[in-house]
Amino acid sequence: MSSNTLDKLQSRFNPEAAKGMDEVFQFHFSDAGSHYMVIQDGTLDAHEGEHDDPSVSLSMSSDTLKGIMSGDINGMTAFMTGKLKATGNVMLATKLTSLFPSK
Repeated sequence: MSSNTLDKLQSRFNPEAAKGMDEVFQFHFSDAGSHYMVIQDGTLDAHEGEHDDPSVSLSMSSDTLKGIMSGDINGMTAFMTGKLKATGNVMLATKLTSLFPSK
């Protein structure tokens, strides 16, 4: 389920938006375990499990991520209402929609 969500994200990845970036996004899905994405200067690697030192950690359900990425859910609203929990460099979370545009 969540790997499907992450596969979709990967297929939408915009290398232009990731130029010069060196960040690790950790996702904790309440319904689908943990995954992380390593973004390095326009490249993307996705892995299952926990990263030792992520730039930002995001906890949510995979449905919440889907909603945010599709634009149905406002990321800031999800954060304010507790649907999305973020630790670390929270501002990075705001870049998800430019890194993975919905076309």
